[in-house]
Amino acid sequence: MTKKEIAAGKNTAIIAYFTIVGSLIAMTMNMEPKNAFARLHIKQAFGIHLLYHALGIVFTFTGFDYVWMPLFFGYLILWGYGFWQAIKEETKLLPVLGNYFQKWFTFIP
Repeated sequence: MTKKEIAAGKNTAIIAYFTIVGSLIAMTMNMEPKNAFARLHIKQAFGIHLLYHALGIVFTFTGFDYVWMPLFFGYLILWGYGFWQAIKEETKLLPVLGNYFQKWFTFIP
């Protein structure tokens, strides 16, 4: 990726980290002028949000009511790491989960 391509996708990448709705908006923003930098961060942000909500639902219905605090802190750490990478215009993947998110979310343009 060139600096010019990264700069062009920076705003879309940052928007992706603002809630799951922001990820969906960023997906539509990246439809026509497809940008690899934005795509990488959209996949990561979408994965972070989806994982957080899915685990929250699972833990709620299985009776683990007090797991929400560590789950939320883990979410904040992953979110902060990804958001910071988007702001710094870097393409580092999330630790452990980043490669999975890139493989699982191939439908993201």
